[in-house]
Parts: sequence; structure tokens; C-alpha cells
Amino acid sequence: MLIATMKIKLHLPWVHSLKEKRMVVKSLTAKLGHKFNISVAEVEGQDLHQIAVLGIAGIAGDSGMADSVLDHVLNFAEENTEGEIIGIKREVISM
Repeated sequence: MLIATMKIKLHLPWVHSLKEKRMVVKSLTAKLGHKFNISVAEVEGQDLHQIAVLGIAGIAGDSGMADSVLDHVLNFAEENTEGEIIGIKREVISM
């Protein structure tokens, strides 16, 4: 069993309030969670208007599957937000 984790840092230049940011983050986390059956949460920068850091975690049977899911999650995130991805950290841990 493998645990696949990824941290995505987004820059949202058009956001001017925490309420606007919350709407963007909530929408993206819900879409990612439902589409890929993974856990998603905002893990850093909750008090910053234009920066959102999403933590993503899932379980896979083998490393190929884990890498594939993380690739698909990243592509989906890029396509479904107007924000710019400014940082990515991926890790697959064997249990």
C-alpha cells in the first residue's frame, strides 16, 4: 500500500478578499475530492488573500497508479482554476 501526497500552491491575483478566495478553494477542493476520491484541504496560507495551498492525499496499490492519480489531479487543477500554480511538492510513501 502506498500513500500519495501532493501540495499545490496557487496564486489567485484577482482575489481581493478571503470570501472570494474561500469560494475558489471550496469549489476546487470539492471537484477534486469527488472526481478522484481523494482527500483535499487548504493547508497553509488561510489568512492570505491571493495565495492558496492545497494538500492532497490518497492511497494507491502501486507506484504507477499513485503517480498517475497525482498527474491527473494536477492536470485537472490546472484546467479548472484561473489561478497560476506556483509550487508543487509530490511524495509517494510506502507503508
